[in-house]
Amino acid sequence: MKTRRDLLTLAALAGGLPLALAQIDYSLAQPRNPEPTPACGDDHAGITPEQMEGPYYTPDSPLRTGLYEAGMAGTRLRVGGLVLGRACRPAANVLVDLWHADADGQYDNRGYRLRGHQFTDAEGRWQFETIVPGLYPGRTRHLHVKLQPPRGDILTTQLYFPDEPGNARDRIFDRRLLLRVAGDREQAIARYDFVLPVG
Repeated sequence: MKTRRDLLTLAALAGGLPLALAQIDYSLAQPRNPEPTPACGDDHAGITPEQMEGPYYTPDSPLRTGLYEAGMAGTRLRVGGLVLGRACRPAANVLVDLWHADADGQYDNRGYRLRGHQFTDAEGRWQFETIVPGLYPGRTRHLHVKLQPPRGDILTTQLYFPDEPGNARDRIFDRRLLLRVAGDREQAIARYDFVLPVG
């Protein structure tokens, strides 16, 4: 049974309100894994792990936060979070480039469907409106992300969904890259906070 807070969060998601007007309560998306997501601090181990780019990256994606298109199959997904530096300060103006498969597990290699980039705001926030990706053959469900701070190095990684049967069989799956997810079959909310090797 959903609480009033759940319903308000999902209502904001359905209404497509800007982040400033409809803050996501990510406390609804609690992690189910005992291994902690890398967190900011002085320890280098807290940096978000890198992962392979994969064969379907396309450069020069459009600047946009809305990847969902009317009539697109799949569960609606609002995914976002923070980008932080090692000292736990928000990292502003970081390029966040996201791409993933459609609901059938297919990538658009001719255009920019389900591809886009944005820049974090002054508080280090990033967010995309998209869909939950389908299963690509041989892989578990995942999102691809590239991050680049101003005049900094690119970090390429992937994000994963909890409780996926394919996680245990995926050769590069990393529990430290699990999203925190809440919602239902119609709409989902997910969060991941990246930590970059910047001040």
